[in-house]
Amino acid sequence: MASRRELPGVTTAEVDVTRHARDPESFLPLSPPVLNILLALGGGRLHPYGIMQEIDRRTGGKAVVLPGTLYTSIARMLGQGLVEDAPDRPDPAMDDERRRYYRLTELGRAVVEAEVERLTALIHVAEEYHLAPGMAGGQGKSRG
Repeated sequence: MASRRELPGVTTAEVDVTRHARDPESFLPLSPPVLNILLALGGGRLHPYGIMQEIDRRTGGKAVVLPGTLYTSIARMLGQGLVEDAPDRPDPAMDDERRRYYRLTELGRAVVEAEVERLTALIHVAEEYHLAPGMAGGQGKSRG
């Protein structure tokens, strides 16, 4: 029953979106590459190379998503309904018509928001135990 979606160098079965019942928390936790891709698309439509550039720019080169991981992740997220092909394109004179552009769906945006909320809660725990960067001494809180 699963259809096939083609991406350059990748063929993958789509995931049944109803399996997650459109509950953003059912997608969590996100892997670092998926989170970085979704965050990059939070600024608007991008083609895969543009996604890689945005991740590099935003993280100062600390996070790298290689092409194989990028295309596999995009294919999976398309099937899950987190991203979609962007219908609007740049001016053809300014772009290569062979490029595919992607954007977040409403579900994709809700999943990013849920993941950020989850990570924020973890940061609060780290702060409570003086384990967050910038905390004096960085020593754990005793449990005694």
